[in-house]
Amino acid sequence: MSDYEEDAVDATAARSIDAEPRRHIAVIPCRWGASRFPGKPLALLGGKPLLWHVHQRCLEAERLDGTIVATDDERIEAACRHLGIECIRTGEHPTGTDRVAEVAERLRAEAYINVQGDEPFISPTAIDQVSEALEQRPPGALAVNAYTELHDAGAVIDHNVVKVVISADGEALMFSRQPIPYPKGGRPRYLRQLGLYGFTGSALQHFRQLQQGPLELAEGVEMLRFVEHGQAVHMVSVIDDGVAVDTPEDLKRAEHLLDHHEGAIRARQTHSLRRRES
Repeated sequence: MSDYEEDAVDATAARSIDAEPRRHIAVIPCRWGASRFPGKPLALLGGKPLLWHVHQRCLEAERLDGTIVATDDERIEAACRHLGIECIRTGEHPTGTDRVAEVAERLRAEAYINVQGDEPFISPTAIDQVSEALEQRPPGALAVNAYTELHDAGAVIDHNVVKVVISADGEALMFSRQPIPYPKGGRPRYLRQLGLYGFTGSALQHFRQLQQGPLELAEGVEMLRFVEHGQAVHMVSVIDDGVAVDTPEDLKRAEHLLDHHEGAIRARQTHSLRRRES
């Protein structure tokens, strides 16, 4: 282990996974073998592993009744034990949502919020918005998925940034790593799909039973599984200006942004404390 061990706490302080059913919980799926950045969940940002930062953002959300890391890797599991982060060891899975579905089989909750392990600055407010939208989702919608508007032309053409087009009633029509829609006429509005999803346990089990289709396999976007099988994914507009860490270069960018975001975090914590005291 590295320098962050010295202030880690014993994992026995973490809440037992055999506790009573919870309401909404965040699940952070983490794997070691990302092709663009192996070992990414334990890459250090400000002296702490990337997954630690994501876990902290989940702790700041107000609607959650717990946060858990789901991994098939013993190194990530060991890091969680040292950091006092609740963790479930899973089997191997083709996507993070399949991994969350296994957690749903073993840990009872009313709903599960899938938070990507490479979003160290994910907005806690956005997490709460997905939790709330899940309770108010339209009939027939099996999942909710957060999105935000893209203003940076570089992000529009970046294949690491997943774009989404949405129907008039707020359902996802298509996800792609390519810029969609194509700007043949006018100036289209580009939307970024965040890796922030909400499901009930039954929806997760349905997802896991569906076959991966050609679009999901080609694009590497797991929410296309529902779209390809004609299942509704309700999109939720949120404000989030975080940086997803897909590559070592992204991690360097995140280091430059860390001071700014830590200041914003302190401001949110102060505001929350004052609101509870008033």
